Amino acid sequence: MATKLNAHELDELNATDLEAKLREAKEELFNLRFQAATGQLDSNGRLRVVKKDIARIYTVVRERELGIRTTPGTNEEAKA
Repeated sequence: MATKLNAHELDELNATDLEAKLREAKEELFNLRFQAATGQLDSNGRLRVVKKDIARIYTVVRERELGIRTTPGTNEEAKA
């Protein structure tokens, strides 16, 4: 089960690691939704945390596309 992610932790990941985290979070969200539908879900708060984690990952990816955040391993001076 994944833990709550923050944007600073996501900044340190490269694109492939972000994709892996996103895939994990989506899989966990699917499982949580399935558990909720069958009445087996113990903590509804976990659904909210996982959704927010997915949103954070998408935000970091989009900000990198726009050049707001830098991808780890790239040099700031090389862009200037």
